[in-house]
Order: sequence, then C-alpha cells, then structure tokens
Amino acid sequence: MFTRQLFSYPTALDESALTPVPDVAAEIPTIDNGGLSRDGRRYTIRLRSGVRWDTTPAREVTAMDFVRGFKRMCNPVAGAGAVTYYTSTIKGMAEFSAGYRDAFAGVTPAARDLAEFQNSHTISGLRADGDKTLVIELIRPANDMLNILSMIFASAAPAEYDVFVPDSPELIRDIRSNGPYRLTGYQPGVFLAMERNPAWRQSTDPIRHQYVDGMAVRMARVSDDQVRQAIESGQADLSWGAPVIRRDRKVLDADRHLGYALNPYLVFNMSSPNERGALRSVAVRRAIAYAIDKAAMVRFLDEMNVGTVTETAHTVIPRGNFGHREYDRYPTPGDRGDRDRSRALLAEAGYAGGLTLRALYRADAPHDSIAKSYAEDLAAVGIDVELVFAGSADEYYRVLQNPANAIAGEWDVTAPAWTPDWFGNNGRAYVQPMFQSNFAVGTSNYGNYRNPMVDELILQALSEQDMARAELLWHAVDKQVLEDVAIVPILACEPTIPHMTSGRVRNALPLPQVDRWLDAANLWLEPPDRVRNTTTSTAGR
Repeated sequence: MFTRQLFSYPTALDESALTPVPDVAAEIPTIDNGGLSRDGRRYTIRLRSGVRWDTTPAREVTAMDFVRGFKRMCNPVAGAGAVTYYTSTIKGMAEFSAGYRDAFAGVTPAARDLAEFQNSHTISGLRADGDKTLVIELIRPANDMLNILSMIFASAAPAEYDVFVPDSPELIRDIRSNGPYRLTGYQPGVFLAMERNPAWRQSTDPIRHQYVDGMAVRMARVSDDQVRQAIESGQADLSWGAPVIRRDRKVLDADRHLGYALNPYLVFNMSSPNERGALRSVAVRRAIAYAIDKAAMVRFLDEMNVGTVTETAHTVIPRGNFGHREYDRYPTPGDRGDRDRSRALLAEAGYAGGLTLRALYRADAPHDSIAKSYAEDLAAVGIDVELVFAGSADEYYRVLQNPANAIAGEWDVTAPAWTPDWFGNNGRAYVQPMFQSNFAVGTSNYGNYRNPMVDELILQALSEQDMARAELLWHAVDKQVLEDVAIVPILACEPTIPHMTSGRVRNALPLPQVDRWLDAANLWLEPPDRVRNTTTSTAGR
C-alpha cells in the first residue's frame, strides 16, 4: 500500500499473477532493450518518471533510493528476513552485509552511525547511473532475479531515513510513501490508519489503485465470531490478519489454484544415532514411504473449515511451483499405504523385528492429529513411535533448525510444512532451502540430506537462462530427492480462503504471493453515494 518495488506481481485471476511485471521499473530488462547482458550477469534497470515520495515538496524516487534500500536490508538492527536471496546473487552484497554486522558487533548503533557506514561503503555490484538508471551485477546468472527484486524487502528508501534507526518509533512516525496510500497512525496491537497519498499518480502505477479514501484497521484479541459479527453488522468491511471465513464458505471471485505448499511432508533425520542409525538406510526410508496413509490425513485440514484446498501429494514440488510434473515414485492403492511392501522393505534393511523412532510434533491443529495418524501407520508395519511434544510452532521450528538436536537424536521423523516466499519461478524459495546441503543453525534442510548431484543440479537450475531447460533441471532435483527418500510428500494445500467481507466490498481478489490476503489496493466499496468510501478492517490475532 505504501512501498513500491522495481517489479511486482499483478493482481489477476490467472497464472499471470505469478509473473513479475514492471512497477517502478519502466520495462522488463531484456537483451534486446539493453537491460540484460548476454551473459545474464548484469541488469540495467531504467526507472519510470513520475513516481514520487510524499515529501514536502514531493520528490521523485531515484536509483540512489533503491541503492539505499538494498543497503538497509543488511543493517544489524532490523535487517531483512531473507537477505540471503540478495547476498547470494548480487556481487559484493555478502561482503557488505558481513562488514555491516562486524562494524557494530556488541554495540547499539545510533542512526548517524548506521547512515555513516551505509554512505561510506559500497556494494560492488550495485550502483546508480544517474537518477533514473540502476545497474545490478550478479555473481552468476539468476533466472529468478525479477522474482527476487519483486519482494517487499527490495523497496526504495528515501534519504530522510538516514536520521532514523530502522524500525524505531521515530521512523514509523515519519515513514514515507511512494504508493497509493500513506500511514497516518499506527500503534502496534491496537490500530493502523492510512489515507490517500496525494503524491501518487495512477498513470505511474500499473499495479495498484486508489479506489477507497482510506483504511482503518482495528486490532484486538477477539474470536472469529466477534469479527464475523462486526462485518455482518456493518462495523467492518474485511477480516484482516486472520482467516475469518464466510458462513456460506463461498470463495470470492475465483478459486485459482495457483500455488500449492507441502503441508505436511515427512522428513527424516539422517544424522540420528537412534536404532543404529536406521534412517540412514534408503530401504528403511522407503518402507516408511509405503506405510503412510496419506488419504486419511486430508480430512484433518478439511475439518479445520478454513477453506483450504487439500490433496494428497506425490512430488517434492507441488502444483504452482516451477519444476512440477505429476508422477508418483511410491504409489499405493488410493494413497492409503501398502503395508505388505513396507514390511518387506524393513526386513530387507535388517529390521524385520521392528524398531522405535522418535516423532517430533507441535500442538497446533491439525499437526497433532497428523502426528498420531502417521504414528499409527508406522505401528501397523512394526515401527513403534515415541511422540515427542515440542510445544508451539515457534518452539517446534527452533528445535528443527538447530542441528545439535538432530545429531543428539532428539527426533527421528517429523511432519513440518513448507510454503515458499513466492509461487511461479521459485526453485530458490522452494527447493534450495529444503534440499541443498546446509546443516548450519537456522537451516531448513532439517534432516541433513546431502547429495552432491542435487547440489549441482540446484546451482545449474538457478543459473540456466533457458527457462524450459531450467524447468527440467528442477524436475530432475524432484526425482532425485524422491529416489533418495529425503522426504515423503503427504499433502499439498492451497490456502484459497473464502475471506469474509461486507456487502459493499467489490473486486476482492486474493494475492497469491501474500498468503492469499485480499489486495486492498484493488478493491472498492459500493454504493458510494450512500456510504463514506473508507474501508474498515478488524484484525483478530
């Protein structure tokens, strides 16, 4: 609503919603227009004219504003959550980021200290060539660079931000907008208010609109029923920050099925010493793959009644993600499991007498039910399961992302979920974090899966400029990961949530790249002659 990127995603009802289009950039960089070098390592991005900050007087957004924004991603106070997308692609950004952290290790920097570092240090692969041209040089070609540049992290930052510590109350009070709306009030956990940005012009923004006069978001710890009542009574127009669904469960405008996530999948701890390191055996992992009754678990998500579209999963890369091709390496009748084949594989691996595994699970629905379900499946083929409770989702992932817990055998199997940061061309956001060799603290390769062939295929797929060839490479990764049984895909889910809205809301379209929340920059209210044209939202947390 108030930040813009070089590229962004259109709000659309078809697969075009997954492909970045120019936002502040004037065009898509290509070899033909001089925006992309022939070796794919340099982007020359020309900015459109007329994109302005709501400063006094209004000032145009420049290439230097984007340089500043990229540098701010690396700040040691409140840096970007996915800065590795940029440090692994843009030349010199990793070195800049490390130097930024080291410069303020063990100290609390003031705003002037941060600004001094940023303004006196450069990122070798990032420069402004005048006000309207940004040049980005890459370490190696990246066929998903436009997707990376479309993330909200990659927003411009005006010079005014140099006098503020990132994410400080002072910055929030004086935050600048170059989008259709600007912030007029914000108290965490209480309210957020926005009004039309007078510096914004529709002619300079092909993605957003300024239909409503403003937004007022009320935040409170309330039940879904209270939010629903507020909307039905006309006190609010939208549910915000929580999936409060319509009573009739009617999906708004279109159920596009544009992007599915693995939720859940079974992952194996290949570093576990338990049962003589049983999970290092491919045969044991295959036995478990054949034991799982996937079809029985669909109902757990359906019973949550939040409108999620759920289907059994057979591939590492589900629908709506680059490299997906439907096939089933471990088919069972009706996806109900094949216990006889599972027992035979266990015997082949030397575990005819069975074994005991530790299954980590978390409290929130439906993951407790899923853990008990696959534990029953494994018990039926001779694998006893000790359920290990990890508490909340935060506590659960803290255990998984610390390799020391895996090495100590605190868990053997678990069923997490994975949703990528974007759909479409997203191997970097989907496959790489889960399966590239990486067993450092914070890893998403929870089970320490390692295969040099997969590592090489991932690097090739990320750099391949022929998109058809890149798609084949990602599919090859999918096949090899399943051949190795690094995971067992169980369910694929698309959170097409039938968000509840008031009767006057029109054009309420979900954003596939933002967890299907409604795009408030594309909806309007009717009838305008009878009600003030301002949206009111209730946020349940």
